[in-house]
Amino acid sequence: MKYFKKLVGKQVYLSPMNVEDIETYVKWLNDFSVTDGIGTSDKITTVAGEKEWISKSENQYQLAIVRLEDDMLIGNCGFHEIDHLRQCAEVGLFIGEEEDRNKGYGQEVLDLLLDYGFNCLNFNNIMLKVFSFNERAINCYKKAGFKEIGRRRQSHYLKGKFHDNVFMDILKEEYNKACSDLN
Repeated sequence: MKYFKKLVGKQVYLSPMNVEDIETYVKWLNDFSVTDGIGTSDKITTVAGEKEWISKSENQYQLAIVRLEDDMLIGNCGFHEIDHLRQCAEVGLFIGEEEDRNKGYGQEVLDLLLDYGFNCLNFNNIMLKVFSFNERAINCYKKAGFKEIGRRRQSHYLKGKFHDNVFMDILKEEYNKACSDLN
């Protein structure tokens, strides 16, 4: 089996990354529809560079997003800037193909990551950064319980315009309250 079901939702599961997927990741990481949203449009990703990054990611919390119905790789997610002493981390994700966006996958990935981060990794604060033009992502993050905590104004330049870098976070107690309100 190419993927392993580490965290399982209703539509997707999160698996350790597979080195066999390098070409798919390279394709996505050179696609402006992906890289504009994650802030890497100025970079050129190569097969060799991505292979090295995946090799370094083996001991980190980077996971493949896989569609449950057909075991198709659809994106990547994970935690970075992890500080176990202060019990905080940053979270990030992307869905690679346009046809897989706006289907609730990102929302489900966030739910899986928040549960894992708060209940397994013992984080108290999970933060993310998103660009102000990415309204679809901001709405997804708000639905997951993230709140805006600040902005770095006009700090991201893309396609002839400046955009704000929006900082959002969620606390473990807020996550637990939202979960108990659902039950």
